[in-house]
Amino acid sequence: MEIKEAVIIAKNAMEDKKAFDVKILNITGLSPIGDYFLLATGSNTSQIQAMADAASDALAKAGFFAKQTEGYQNANWILMDYGDFMIHIFNPESREFYNLERIWRDAVVEE
Repeated sequence: MEIKEAVIIAKNAMEDKKAFDVKILNITGLSPIGDYFLLATGSNTSQIQAMADAASDALAKAGFFAKQTEGYQNANWILMDYGDFMIHIFNPESREFYNLERIWRDAVVEE
């Protein structure tokens, strides 16, 4: 399975939990930290944690396991590191404050 397919599995799992403003940023060649960022926003702590759980479960079924997860308890910004791609799940305030789309504006936004 290709990395992009794994990113789409995670995207679909989070959208099933009503994630909004979901974007895939292709950062290939822009940084050695990976190929893709998957960005999503949730409305509250419970939803954000449910989105992370859904993505993690769906990816585990596909054979992908996070190397590290940070921010799960507070759920303002959950970062899930899968090596070749990273999942960022934000509450609306953190998404606006950190504005990864601006920082990575040279990335290609994919569907």
